[in-house]
Amino acid sequence: MAEQKVKLLGFWVSPFMYRVIWALKLKGIDYEYTEEDIFNKSPLLLQLNPIHKKVPVLIHGDRVICESYVIVQYIDETWPHCPILPQDPYERAMARFWADFAESKLLNTAWLGLCARGAEREKAAKLAMEAVEKIEEVVKGKKLFGGESIGYLDICLGWISYWLPVWEEVGSMQIIDPIKFPATSSWMNALLHHPVIGDNLPARDAMIEYFQKRSKDLYESDWFKDVIRLHLHP
Repeated sequence: MAEQKVKLLGFWVSPFMYRVIWALKLKGIDYEYTEEDIFNKSPLLLQLNPIHKKVPVLIHGDRVICESYVIVQYIDETWPHCPILPQDPYERAMARFWADFAESKLLNTAWLGLCARGAEREKAAKLAMEAVEKIEEVVKGKKLFGGESIGYLDICLGWISYWLPVWEEVGSMQIIDPIKFPATSSWMNALLHHPVIGDNLPARDAMIEYFQKRSKDLYESDWFKDVIRLHLHP
């Protein structure tokens, strides 16, 4: 089964898609990539992921796997060389816990900060910084979350090293203060210098242009106003 053809559907600027790319690259797995237009979703994407209708989607032979965390774990279990998840059950559970924490408490609030304005942006940035305080304690004393080699948390939180600084620039906010969060800043630098990560990233200038437009469009939408009320004004 592991030898069957691997295909990946993604979107060029999606941090979720890059988790899958990094896992595949780390394992040395060849794959065929198909770029999706998430604003005009293809019949193929809707057929393969009818529940969430999102990328990334991994196709392995006749098997379809959706959701980036699930895909990364599937890759790790299907190709067990160069393990990504910790071997110890407790460490594995903790890695999954902190991945979920970073997703809900940091990624989501940082995204709100990028798209919001004024006091709401400041509140979102403050909440994001509070999440970074927790992550700082986890990575303190380590080169990478996986120790000397890339592990599950490095892949799942890897967006922090590249996407978050872009969001900070576009949103005119600071979440990662190198003085306040030296361990996190050191980890970000180490991760970007790893060839699996550093050689597989979207162009920064194109990202800035994309997120400037995307954040403006979302800010002006009624949908986003509802999201702001839900998350920042409970």
